Amino acid sequence: MKFSVDRESLLSALQLVTGVVEKRQTLPVLSNVLVVADAGRIELTGTDLEVEIVARIGGSRVDAKGSTTIPARKWLDICRSLPENSQVEMEQEGEQIRIKSGRSRFVLSTLPASEFPNVESGQHSVELRIAQNKLKRMIDRVAFSMAHQDVRYYLNGMLIENAPNHLRMVATDGHRLALVTGECDENSASSADITHFILPRKGALELSRLLHDSSEAVRVTIGSNHLQVHTDHLTYTSKLVDGKFPEYQRVIPRNGNKEIIANRQFLKAAFARAAILSNEKFHGVRLQLSEGLLRITANNPEQEQAEEEVVLDGYQAGDLEIGFNVSYLIDALSVLGGEDVRITLSDANSSALVEDPTDTSTQYVVMPMRL
Repeated sequence: MKFSVDRESLLSALQLVTGVVEKRQTLPVLSNVLVVADAGRIELTGTDLEVEIVARIGGSRVDAKGSTTIPARKWLDICRSLPENSQVEMEQEGEQIRIKSGRSRFVLSTLPASEFPNVESGQHSVELRIAQNKLKRMIDRVAFSMAHQDVRYYLNGMLIENAPNHLRMVATDGHRLALVTGECDENSASSADITHFILPRKGALELSRLLHDSSEAVRVTIGSNHLQVHTDHLTYTSKLVDGKFPEYQRVIPRNGNKEIIANRQFLKAAFARAAILSNEKFHGVRLQLSEGLLRITANNPEQEQAEEEVVLDGYQAGDLEIGFNVSYLIDALSVLGGEDVRITLSDANSSALVEDPTDTSTQYVVMPMRL
């Protein structure tokens, strides 16, 4: 195998595929990137057996076709260290790969391409097209609510619900829930067909990292075990979680009669200031609603206290005192896009519904806590 490629194209592709490669692997070959050189195109593949990313580099000069696997981190560090706009020449000799750029020379050990595992994707049952920026925004608006290393393994991921006229994503860690709905450009789902898939936590975070803020459409295919996203220069594959997601519709509060409407950034800043003196373990704050006023208080075991007052024009729905994990409220306010936010409450034992009053496609549910 022998090829030449410009440093920027190689570095960009390497950064994409190396992101999925774990530093500590039980199989040595999983610390490597698979390289395939063929007819003017270089293909790089990285995987951890759960997520696989294939990046393609066009316009390269391939003098000898071939394939091998190269240590991911070392190769990436070498490319980063090379001067901008330089050419990188690579040539395989036995079990080593020689890298040459300008006056720089490197030799790395390789492992055979035959040892590199392939994530089987199988047949897909759903195919849709959606703009990159829309898909990325949907993931980012719910990803923070996914559980992390929960024994309820199906919560360590994101539910994807596919229907003829929409795509919905839901995530919950048992204390809060995030839901976002978006329209697809094309969708193969039939009128009576609503399918559900659970994308694992790492798969969701890696997909968000790969997507750009572009209106260009990507093709998404979903099978019984895998989800794939295809662009001109990239193929992403993730295994799906085999499990049943909770009935999320049952926990969304429907009959709240107390509405807080405030400037989103102003309210977020008030919560952030109160959070400074909240209990470091539980992050609890107390919300006290009265006519035209929201009082936010926090205290900690050191007997320290913070108090914030937010004026609520027109609020006359009655008094209420309720506690929340302030971090959950700040997370929700951070990803909403509107100028104002609406928080709907009913009583001290019921969850809060947080949403943009002008766009209800994104909803957050936060459970109360006892203080």
